[in-house]
Amino acid sequence: MPRTAPAVPPELAAALRTGPFHLALRTAIGVRGLALHRIQQHLAQRGVRVGVTSLSYWQQGRRRPERAESLRAVRALEEVLELPAHSLTRLLGPRRTVVAPSVPVRPYRDLITPAAAVDQLLAALPAPRDTGLHTVTHIERIRIGPDRRLLRRDSQHAVRAHRPGVDRYLAIYQGDPGCDVGQVRVRAEENCRPGRIRRDPAAQLVIAELLLDRRLDVGDTHLLGYGFDDAPPPGPSTEYVRGFNSGTGHYVLQAAFDPAALPVRCRRFASSRPGAAPYESEELTLDGQHCVHLVGTGLGPCLLGVEWDWD
Repeated sequence: MPRTAPAVPPELAAALRTGPFHLALRTAIGVRGLALHRIQQHLAQRGVRVGVTSLSYWQQGRRRPERAESLRAVRALEEVLELPAHSLTRLLGPRRTVVAPSVPVRPYRDLITPAAAVDQLLAALPAPRDTGLHTVTHIERIRIGPDRRLLRRDSQHAVRAHRPGVDRYLAIYQGDPGCDVGQVRVRAEENCRPGRIRRDPAAQLVIAELLLDRRLDVGDTHLLGYGFDDAPPPGPSTEYVRGFNSGTGHYVLQAAFDPAALPVRCRRFASSRPGAAPYESEELTLDGQHCVHLVGTGLGPCLLGVEWDWD
């Protein structure tokens, strides 16, 4: 039988009649006296997953339900809050068209040498030239062991899609000269799983697909955690470089050194391409935990890294 909504108080009726959506939702929540976590539970019982943060943003007008799953949640909210059918959804109006932002993109071959090796590995992983993702925030940690060689790399990486249908991220590893990339282990740890992995031993290069646990629409964000266990090079490591082929919001790199092997000098640097003179350089000082770090904000395509001297 069709659902019969109870009587609607005058102040709620006015908000549902004139909107806007966030005011009507906030008024309905107040009238029904439900906490957001209870609303979330009621929605979950109806097979609808939505976060308390999203519900809060919707009622504050800080965010608007746009995706199909969000619109389904609004229809379920009408039932949970005992509102007339379509009373909230009609206030949203027609779905807005999301226009992908213009994001500068450089090919990976501009940032990694030898370029031919990058091209060959990418050809073995058929995909659009533009992966459809750019970095919102990337926090990366590297660890250098007591033998002065790089041990591991760990990333917490928030990305945003600038085209629809994105479901994977390409993680690129390049080891120190002479390392055996056959020994490199790829770790897909949070909100992703390993896909295809391609290696070029001569170029010390590994490209790994990280498959996201959902397909992204334009503007969607995703947080993933991943890393590499390094193949030990024959000699000491002296630098770590991260390449950015598209615009980046924030990047943080921390290099942690073993107390038994501390460098005598550390510098951050930025350059436009492999082999180019740095256009930016700055001395870094080890902290009490034997670490140095750098922070980059609003980066365009570039190379950014840390280098150090042992003697």
